[in-house]
Amino acid sequence: MEDNLKRSNFEVLGMCCATEAALVERILKPLHGVKDISVIVPTRTVTVVHDILLISQSQIADALNAARLEASLSLQGETDNDKKRPDLPTMACGFLLALSFLKYIYHPLGWLALGSVVIGFPKVLFRAIASIKALTLNINILVLLAVCGTAALQDFWEAGVIIFLFSIAQWLETRATHKAVVAMSSLTNMAPQKAVVAETGERVDVNDVKINTILVVKAGDDIPLDGVVVEGKCEVDEKMLTGESFPVTKELDSLVWAGTINLNGYISVKTTVLAKDTMVARMSKLVEEASSRKSRTQRFIDNFARYYIPAVVLISASIAVVPAALRVPDITPWFHLAIVVLLSACPCALILSTPVAIFCALTKAAISGLLFKGGDYIETLSGIKTVAIDKTGTITRGEFTVTDFSVVQDISIETLLYWVSSVESKSSHPMAAALVEYGMLHSVKAMPENVENFQNFPGEGVVGTIDGIDIYIGNRRIGARAGSERVDCDMQFQSHEISTPKQCCGPTLVGVFNLSDTCRSGVLEAIEELKLLGVRSVMLTGDSTQAAKHVESQLNHALDIVHAELLPAEKAMIIDNFKKDGITAMIGDGVNDAPALATADIGISMGISGSALANETGNAILMSNDMRKIPEAIRLARKTMRKLIENVIISIGFKSAILALAISGHPIVWLAVLTDVGTCLLVILNSMLLLEEKPKHERESTSSKYGTFLEDKTITLLDKNYNSNENQVLLTKEKCGKECCKNVNHHVATVEVHIVKSCNGCCLGKVKMCEDSSYRTNNRCASWQVHYKTKKCGTGSVVTQDEKIAATLESVGYKIESMDDVSELSETSGIPMCCKNRCCNDRVNNISSLNKPEIIIE
Repeated sequence: MEDNLKRSNFEVLGMCCATEAALVERILKPLHGVKDISVIVPTRTVTVVHDILLISQSQIADALNAARLEASLSLQGETDNDKKRPDLPTMACGFLLALSFLKYIYHPLGWLALGSVVIGFPKVLFRAIASIKALTLNINILVLLAVCGTAALQDFWEAGVIIFLFSIAQWLETRATHKAVVAMSSLTNMAPQKAVVAETGERVDVNDVKINTILVVKAGDDIPLDGVVVEGKCEVDEKMLTGESFPVTKELDSLVWAGTINLNGYISVKTTVLAKDTMVARMSKLVEEASSRKSRTQRFIDNFARYYIPAVVLISASIAVVPAALRVPDITPWFHLAIVVLLSACPCALILSTPVAIFCALTKAAISGLLFKGGDYIETLSGIKTVAIDKTGTITRGEFTVTDFSVVQDISIETLLYWVSSVESKSSHPMAAALVEYGMLHSVKAMPENVENFQNFPGEGVVGTIDGIDIYIGNRRIGARAGSERVDCDMQFQSHEISTPKQCCGPTLVGVFNLSDTCRSGVLEAIEELKLLGVRSVMLTGDSTQAAKHVESQLNHALDIVHAELLPAEKAMIIDNFKKDGITAMIGDGVNDAPALATADIGISMGISGSALANETGNAILMSNDMRKIPEAIRLARKTMRKLIENVIISIGFKSAILALAISGHPIVWLAVLTDVGTCLLVILNSMLLLEEKPKHERESTSSKYGTFLEDKTITLLDKNYNSNENQVLLTKEKCGKECCKNVNHHVATVEVHIVKSCNGCCLGKVKMCEDSSYRTNNRCASWQVHYKTKKCGTGSVVTQDEKIAATLESVGYKIESMDDVSELSETSGIPMCCKNRCCNDRVNNISSLNKPEIIIE
């Protein structure tokens, strides 16, 4: 049965606001074969899940068009609106109405206004009849009553104006929302529709590609489906999916995602999902579902409008009927007042005030790499007071390295490694992968098939039986569970116990290992930005107090509160306590975070790196690991709420002004219609400004305890013409103001940046300023790294692979370190490049290659 279900998207241009959305639902729900309906008012789209054996796409479109809703099938890949101009009846109505102004020259031409009514009236009539059949009181019925009223007074010009403005308004609103439609389409159409099969070289539709098919992706091509690299190496641009600014290296066994771009290299990818299940498809579906789900404010306004429209219709009818019943000599002004009141009952602008703004915010957030599961969570995020953050995999990279593995009993290290790696191979925790890899480096292969009675204790560790021995691996809690003695923890790294309860001699501690992990780039900046927003930051971790303090010191003690040695249930309890002080968010990426994510007012899970359970529990998904998107999301949420308030003021303000003017003796019908049209457009255009919002860390200056950022962090330092001068080695010089970089340690006073000519004489392009404690260029052929003079470090030093540049720099006073010396420094040594006296060991540098075109500042 599920194989027959199809998800079809329809563009419904005749849908103005939520009142028409109710009409759409009442038309489609009774149809046999329709399973689910999702209406997105801002983009005028309707998604229908239907059984193709019972009802076709054309039958659904015909049912909508019977109500003159102008529905058409929206094909994937179409982003441009075909309706470049109004329909023919609307243009004819406007043309005749314009000609009727010539009545002042030749009076009979005034009857052309009646012709405009005749041409435009059927469209209004048929929509009104469909609304009456569906028992829906909406704008179509209000306009019908207004046209009939003005025509009864033989004021055909005003009747024609009402019809024309009503018709042209919907076209203008469609054009105004076009940018939102394009933004939404950038998500839905991110992935290519064709893929190249490696075996045959044939280009096929992605929907026809099965799982485990090998595809080839050349340099410059989009990756068609999610999969794993089985051959080749390249760099991939994942900006559209995760918001990651820099290319990500992909090699054997790396995961790749549909819609990302292969910048260089040639890779073969084995698909892991079907086209309908790719990350892009799930993103699109999530945004679509979130857009169709009404927020609290929207539900309130819709409920208000449900009673508001009938009430105003009754008031309008009373204004028209009561004077006639009392036989007032001149009832024409009363009829005009009644029509103005009737048209003021149209709540379209008010109803649109919330969904358009929420839709734009959801779309903007999704483009930036943060997916919300509903507009409610944007409203919730705007009032956030506390952000709780998990440590492992969220604040830190979750990429552990075993720094020490020692045996404390009479047992070989190979045997212990065999036990540990075999048991840990059955766990999905990031620490487990580090232990398995450590075993492989020591030629010890994990044998998960030999492990029995495996158990995972969240917040403690794991237990498994191998070779008839129960092995307990984890922190102090797992040691206590095994009955082992307590082991002290290192101040920098958490120690873990390996215990074996024996029947004859009791529990025995057989080994201890240490793991190291580093903080993600941008976390400190994110925490500082949260402080500027008045939001408290809290770290929750199940790791030891010493491990938590070590991470806190890496963040320069920027966190407001730190809780360590917590079980999952204890994290949830702490979240409950924070909720008493205000709205609380929880950010996490693992199974252990699921209870806390569910308890928080808004749970934000790490998307691609997060576990399936965390993504299911969270109310929002952070697609990348860039924590700076959290304060950006809070800013976006707060700006969205301001837009909501502005939209409501615009909607009510203009309507009130027209009513006041009418009550004071000037009931101008055409002005009432124009006001209704204008307020709708203003609300839409005001909401569209949310799509223009740029990330703060890319566009504006701010301040923190480290000083002030440069206003523009991306500055063009060199151009190709200047760079072509081969005799110039030090091309330019740029000063970074005193302590201007947030992530630069506080001992740095003043830094001078000298951009050195790249290895092949090509342009360095743009250099990223004041971010991640480094200056990066998008040019990939540069082959140098520089370590500058600081207060503590004394003489600055330079590392370079270019002997010519090295000699030139040495001649102007730089100290050149040999490559042999540099190779001694490991990625996790905690010693910045070339700083041998350990004066800069407050920060760990992960330097994976000397070919990276970056300048490291310590």
